Amino acid sequence: MTYSKNLFLFVSIFIATFNIFADTPEKCARPTTPEFQKSIVYQILLPLFTQEGTLKKAGEMLPHVKSTGADIVYLCPIAESDDDMNQEFWSKRQKASNTGNPKNPYRIKDYFKVEPMFGSDDDLRDFVSNAHKCGLKVVLDLVYYHCGPTAVFIKENPDFVKRNPDGSIKKGRWTFPELNFDNPKLREYLLKNMEYFVKEFDIDGYRTDVEGSVPADLWAEGYSRIRAIKKDVIMIAESRRHDAQVDAYDASYSFEWQSTVRFVFEGKKPASAIAERWKIDNSAFAKGSRLLRYMDNHDTASDSGTLRFEKRFTNSGMDAVLVLNFTIDGIPLIYMGNEIADSSHLNMFSTNSKGRCFVAWENALTDVGIGRYNLVRKLANLHRSNPAIYKGETKWLENSNPNSVLTFTRDSGENRILVVINTSAGEVRADFPSETKVGALILGRGATCDFEGGKASFKLSPYAYGVYEY
Repeated sequence: MTYSKNLFLFVSIFIATFNIFADTPEKCARPTTPEFQKSIVYQILLPLFTQEGTLKKAGEMLPHVKSTGADIVYLCPIAESDDDMNQEFWSKRQKASNTGNPKNPYRIKDYFKVEPMFGSDDDLRDFVSNAHKCGLKVVLDLVYYHCGPTAVFIKENPDFVKRNPDGSIKKGRWTFPELNFDNPKLREYLLKNMEYFVKEFDIDGYRTDVEGSVPADLWAEGYSRIRAIKKDVIMIAESRRHDAQVDAYDASYSFEWQSTVRFVFEGKKPASAIAERWKIDNSAFAKGSRLLRYMDNHDTASDSGTLRFEKRFTNSGMDAVLVLNFTIDGIPLIYMGNEIADSSHLNMFSTNSKGRCFVAWENALTDVGIGRYNLVRKLANLHRSNPAIYKGETKWLENSNPNSVLTFTRDSGENRILVVINTSAGEVRADFPSETKVGALILGRGATCDFEGGKASFKLSPYAYGVYEY
């Protein structure tokens, strides 16, 4: 009798719990524009983009940026950075750079002032205007989790930053002062800052640094305010917050996708780990979320003592990574120089007077650089023109070599493609376990497909890839 009662109680609780979740509506990402779904982001860190490190010189490069197929320029922080020499408030990475440069672009001194090293307000206006003439939108970087130790507002508003019990400034991650979001005056200050660059410079939106460490309702309010000024603003979150796109964002990204792809191409994980990572993200993020797909960015390229991915995977490996990131669902990101196979160490703490490192634009004249540039242009055109890629459903296909080979389809109903990628530095084969009809090759290198008994069999050279009609 006791057993029956316990079983009945268990079943009742299970049914009640199921009904609660069944009645809970699934969170959906807010819709974005068809243009954004097709978009490609190009990231620029101004001090390293040109030898001059200025907005003016970067503006001269905008036709090149457009020629890659990009349509959004994402500028790393352009606000005045803190010049405090007290290394108590320097991050470990900043110290390890050995540049002696206090001006970390992610340690802001004045949120309303353009960094003088980059140029003037008029230079920023000209940059944005020229970008618009090229058909490019401009997204700025917001750094609201922390500020610099001599930020201009601290003296008059000491409670704009968090304090320890003894009254000293509380340091957050990376040893920078944490902003105090319990203070409504600070929140309004930051909201006005979001409005300011849209109103005064006609920028097109923001990428938000460490988004999850800033209250979600502040981002939602900020998005609402800037959208009232400019209807088609863009918001991109550096965040693992799964519902970020419900009320504030067009796209999100974190390091899990990039890390998984890196480990696979380094031979530390099987190719199937990428599919597993995708499945985890697809089930966790709000339905319809758009994820930024990248390998390189300002963080990864700045790590001291580590090889750039161009050298870790070789140029051929990076080609294959780019094919993956441009054909999987999401928004591809090109880090400055990726399009010419640049492998320079690009430390974010360097400037034209401290550390001096820049994109090696001479690579554009080499065979490898020309080949990469042509590949990026083809991938950009494919991403933008093929509905299967910019809005199609992703489905992972099993193959006989899950350790080395990725196989997936993209299907929009009107177009369907198959993507096959060898993630290894060796020659491999991969067979499909069931009948598969592979159509014409759209884009490829080192991949050959044969049919034996109605089954597709691929022979793949190192880091080979093929994009096929399917």
